[in-house]
Amino acid sequence: MIKSRYPAFPYIFFMAIFIVVPLLMVAYFAFTTGNGEFTLNNITKVGGYIPVIIKSLFLALVATVICLVLGYPFAFIMARKTNNIRRTMLMLIMLPMWMNFLLRTYSWMTILENNGLINRFLGLFGIGPFEMINTQGAVVLGMVYDYLPFMIVPLYTVLMKIDNSLIQAAQDLGGTPVQVFTHVVLPLSIPGITTGITMVFIPAVSTFIISRMLGGGSELMIGDLIEMQFTGAAYNPNLGAAISFVLMIIILICMGMMNQFDSDEDKKEENVAI
Repeated sequence: MIKSRYPAFPYIFFMAIFIVVPLLMVAYFAFTTGNGEFTLNNITKVGGYIPVIIKSLFLALVATVICLVLGYPFAFIMARKTNNIRRTMLMLIMLPMWMNFLLRTYSWMTILENNGLINRFLGLFGIGPFEMINTQGAVVLGMVYDYLPFMIVPLYTVLMKIDNSLIQAAQDLGGTPVQVFTHVVLPLSIPGITTGITMVFIPAVSTFIISRMLGGGSELMIGDLIEMQFTGAAYNPNLGAAISFVLMIIILICMGMMNQFDSDEDKKEENVAI
């Protein structure tokens, strides 16, 4: 069997065609006019959408924190169960992902609207109706529902690899449940936390389907702005590329901060081991 001198060439070629080239195209359109002339006007115009960008970052951060608070205990409990129960729980987590993303979002519209299932149920007791749809809370709820599995799975993968003997040793040394968690379990699960935060925050900050359907267009997010520039009446792909370029920079900064935090934790663990 002949071994290739460049075994990574197919992957490099794939990355160049489907990742590097599109990113270069985004950068090109962001810094040019419709005639192909260089300009910074597109980038400066993005400054007018700073409130939308801040709101997108805030809602994505809230959804990420909620996913972490909900996902960590569930992943920890699942990691401590037997193999059969683990597989069953994991299947239940992934089961909603088998359905279309749009269909799952539509289902929340049916639940949250003024004549939806919740308000109808509350109406039986003479309560409501409450305004739940077309709010920031509905947008955050949709993001948590859709992206919670992306938090649970990496946490479960890391927590499952923690040796039970480490926990038992900490307990034998007199550690309380809180001390065992904060000094043993939590530090060892940092890689899963950083991965889960990254996998939830990035799609949440750039979403537009959830904000459009559950926010009713009143809760505009950065993903909606980008989509409007390419498909809306005010067609301006150069401005859309500029907004996409700024969003890409924001995401890279956030990923860099998470990677730096992860590397700092690794250094602490190495120092403890030494």
